[in-house]
Amino acid sequence: MYKNDKVIRRYSEPFKLKILTELSSGKHTKSELCKIYSIAPTTVNVWIKKYNRTDLMNTRIKVETKDEISRIKTLQKEIEQLKKLLLKKDLDAMVQDSYLEVAAEDLGYKSVNELKKKISIKP
Repeated sequence: MYKNDKVIRRYSEPFKLKILTELSSGKHTKSELCKIYSIAPTTVNVWIKKYNRTDLMNTRIKVETKDEISRIKTLQKEIEQLKKLLLKKDLDAMVQDSYLEVAAEDLGYKSVNELKKKISIKP
């Protein structure tokens, strides 16, 4: 067998619907059906999405303590504050660059870098 000899499976619509029916009836779990019919779980998930059977998707329940929730909220507030500070810093840097451009132009320098060299500021 060669490396490129890959088995590509195509499933019929009735077969897909049969799998979803068996899954919804509760006879078998998704993992059992995958083992019985040699189907990848992701393939079954694609069929569930294709036929809008979200009731068959795995549900996730996130259990958190009050401490975790309050910690997450404080971290989110801190992230927002840091974003605002970063934005302010970027705006300040843009304003400073604009001032330097205007100063360089007014003083007759060809570029801002030339002005920075003259007044000993790292470019």
